[in-house]
Amino acid sequence: MTAMLSAETSPYVQLGIEYERELDHRGIPAAMLAHKWQPADLQAPHSDLDFRIVLAQPPQDWWEWNHRLAEAHSAVVVRDIVNRRLLEHPPGFAFTLQEVDQRRVAPAELATWNMISGHARTFHRWKSQAQMAPWSRADELFYRGILDARAGGRYRLSADSTDNVHIDLPGYRRHCVLWHYLAPCWFAIASLATRTRCPGKFAALAQWHPPGLEHYGQAFARQIRDRHDHPIASLIRTAHAAVKAAIRHLPATAEHDAAPRPTSTMTVGMLRVRVARWLYYLDPPPATATAYLVRREARELRAAAGALRMFASEQETEQQRLAARMADLLPTGPTTERVLRDTLATWRRHHGLVEDFLNAGGCS
Repeated sequence: MTAMLSAETSPYVQLGIEYERELDHRGIPAAMLAHKWQPADLQAPHSDLDFRIVLAQPPQDWWEWNHRLAEAHSAVVVRDIVNRRLLEHPPGFAFTLQEVDQRRVAPAELATWNMISGHARTFHRWKSQAQMAPWSRADELFYRGILDARAGGRYRLSADSTDNVHIDLPGYRRHCVLWHYLAPCWFAIASLATRTRCPGKFAALAQWHPPGLEHYGQAFARQIRDRHDHPIASLIRTAHAAVKAAIRHLPATAEHDAAPRPTSTMTVGMLRVRVARWLYYLDPPPATATAYLVRREARELRAAAGALRMFASEQETEQQRLAARMADLLPTGPTTERVLRDTLATWRRHHGLVEDFLNAGGCS
C-alpha cells in the first residue's frame, strides 16, 4: 500500500513522486520514503525537501549505493531551475526497517517525518510510537540544540545563501527569517515547554500560545499563511522579540534518573548518505551553487565525530572500537572542496572499515 503527500496543490507532491521514481530507476528501491516536516511547513518556492530513506535491507556496498544516490539527485535537479533550491541537497538520513522497528531512530526526529511513499499502517505505527515514547534527556538535547544554534543572536540572515534562489528573492529572505529562525525556535520551545514532540513548525506556531504570547503566534501564523510583504528589518526585530519572550517560558532542564547511553544509530544514519552529498556538492549540475553547502558540512561532521567519540569512550565492545576508528576518518575543521575530496579518498582507502561501520547500525 502506498500513501502520498496530502497537499493536493503542493509542488512537493509531484517532486516527491519524481524523486521516488528516479531512485527506483537507479536501483535504490526505498521501503519507505519520507521527508522532514509536515506539508504546512513546506512553503513553495522557498522550502527544500529534506528526504529520509528507509531501506528493507542495507545495500551490498554503501559506496556504490551513494554514487547512484548522487546521480539520482542530480537527475531530478536538472529538470527544473527551481529544483536547485527545492532539492538543495541529497537525503539527510538512511535507515533500515529493522532500525526503525526497533525504535533506534530518535523519537523527536521521527515525529517530524511526513510520508511520501511506503506502507501507511507501518508508518503511522512508527509515528504513534514516537509520540508515546517517554520523554528523555535525548529529547531535551534535541530541542535545545535547535534553539541554541539560533537564539541569543546566533542567527544570521546573511548565512542563508540565495545562490540557488531564482524566484522572489525578497520573499525568500522573509521566508528565512520566519522558517529558519523564528519557526524552529518556536517549535523547539513549544516542545520543551509542553514536553511533547511537535510534528512541525507551523503546528507549533498555530497551537502553542501561552499567556502573553498569543499575539506573536497568531501574527506569525497569519504572516506565513498570507505572506504579507513586511520590511525585512522590521520582521527580524519582531522575530527577535518573539523568541526572547518565548524563551521565558522554557522550563528548567529536566532531571532524569540517568543519562541515556549515547547511541550511534542516528550518526550512522547520517553518515550513510554523506558520500552522496559530497559527490553532489563537488560535481553539481551546471549553474547550481554548492560552495555554501560544502562549508556547512563542517558543523555536522564535527557533531558526528563528537557523538562517535562519546559513544566509543569506554571502547569495551567491538562496536565502540569501530566507532572510534570511524571518528578518526572524519574531518573536524573547516570544510572546503579539498577537504571533502581528501575525505572521500580516505574513506575509499578504508573501504572495509567504512562499510563495516555503516552496516553496524549503531547501538540500541
